[in-house]
Amino acid sequence: MTLSVAKTPSLLSAVLPSSGVAAKVGAVVLGSLLLAASAKVQVPFWPVPMTMQTFVVLVLGMAYGSRLAVASVLTYLAQGLAGLPVFAGAIAGPAYMMGPTAGYLVGFVAAAAMIGLLAERGWDRSPLKAFVAMSAGHALIFVFGVAWLSSLMGLEKAIAVGVTPFLAATVLKSALGMAVMVAAWSALRRRQA
Repeated sequence: MTLSVAKTPSLLSAVLPSSGVAAKVGAVVLGSLLLAASAKVQVPFWPVPMTMQTFVVLVLGMAYGSRLAVASVLTYLAQGLAGLPVFAGAIAGPAYMMGPTAGYLVGFVAAAAMIGLLAERGWDRSPLKAFVAMSAGHALIFVFGVAWLSSLMGLEKAIAVGVTPFLAATVLKSALGMAVMVAAWSALRRRQA
């Protein structure tokens, strides 16, 4: 006996129900460009500034679904690997991708997949479920990030520099992501009515 959960359309497929390959490729490219732009947006925050990358990763997961969100993140990472200036700093390329942020970058892929799967099960339509999903996505990114950082500096220091300073921002970005998704679905329902 298998238990399956019915997939629900992503926000993107609800907006563009008959989108072909060109539209999907365009969405992936747009997603990668949004990620690159979000890496450059540094919001003053205490004790360290935050970027909006995790917010965009998670919103892409919810809006695009798992496949297109993962494709967007992988395209973004390929751009960085090729040396394009898509990351928060001025450098990119293979050396950057093996640096302290490597685990977080891998976490972006895992979180996009997980959030996309949850959205495909309707978690993007409920404020509470969307917030829980966004929070779980952030937690997954932290798991990958801290795992890599701890191999460089030990677990205690990895948590101190790789998680603790970002907790308040994470809650804020999860709430913002939830609000964006709820507002987008509400606007779509009004337009369709």
